[in-house]
Amino acid sequence: MRSRRKPLLLAVLTAALLTAGATLVPGTAAQAEPAECNSAPWNSGSVYVGGNSVTHDGGAWRAKWWTQGEEPGTTGQWGVWESLGACDGGGGGDDGGGEPGDGFVVSEAQFNQFFPNRNPFYTYSGLVDAMNSFPAFAHTGSDAVQRREAAAFLANVSHETGGLVHIVEQNTANYPHYCDTSQPYGCPAGHDQYYGRGPIQLSWNFNYKAAGDHLGLDLLHNPSMVQNNSSVAWRTALWYWNTQSGPGTMTGHAAMVNGAGFGETIRSINGSIECNGGNPAQVQSRVDKYRDFTARLGVDPGGNLYC
Repeated sequence: MRSRRKPLLLAVLTAALLTAGATLVPGTAAQAEPAECNSAPWNSGSVYVGGNSVTHDGGAWRAKWWTQGEEPGTTGQWGVWESLGACDGGGGGDDGGGEPGDGFVVSEAQFNQFFPNRNPFYTYSGLVDAMNSFPAFAHTGSDAVQRREAAAFLANVSHETGGLVHIVEQNTANYPHYCDTSQPYGCPAGHDQYYGRGPIQLSWNFNYKAAGDHLGLDLLHNPSMVQNNSSVAWRTALWYWNTQSGPGTMTGHAAMVNGAGFGETIRSINGSIECNGGNPAQVQSRVDKYRDFTARLGVDPGGNLYC
């Protein structure tokens, strides 16, 4: 049965809104998003206590008690995170549309389109979370430069992992070969435990040691963290991209923001194994993927694509 008080209630509501300086649009309801939509994005490495608010995956969340590393939206109704509602374009990541989340030039929808067969391990939220450790990545230079860098990074990791399908190196015969016994710290996890893992296939004991030292993680003793935690995997890839020149002369990040070109990012990852005629088919595979991603991001690929 309809209420006969509706006209009176509408009149009262209209008067209240006008008194507050608001504008009532006919045929619409005023729906304010949670104030917590202005909260900082959730970070897997941060500690939260009861009452702390974060944004994540297009929504606002409040911690009920102490927590660290528990992702909002995955702990269930009785878990630590209480949903406060959706954020319309707020700081909580991408809502599945075409706009980037958390300031990244690649939206979650685009990411899913880039990697239609990706392993669920490689989450968009894990990548965006890892980017907090490397704020210069895809945030340096013009919008075109930022899009080229994002495309270059994703093209290389796509090549390394078969489209973000493989978490670990597939050739197990190589596993015992990544222990450099000349290093003073040796290979405490075992001589066959430093094989390629993650988006850029982090390998060798000295790389696990250096990446772990930079990220505040004991990867030398616990290399399996890279294949068990999405954010850690992405952070090791971004560590290499932003800080390591490998067999090249500059980092992948520097190559893209300084105009050296995509070819130099290949050199920093695999050097003469692929470059200088080492394996032109592999180089072409990376370049093709880079061209595809830049086209989807609406930016030209620039010059110097080959090494």
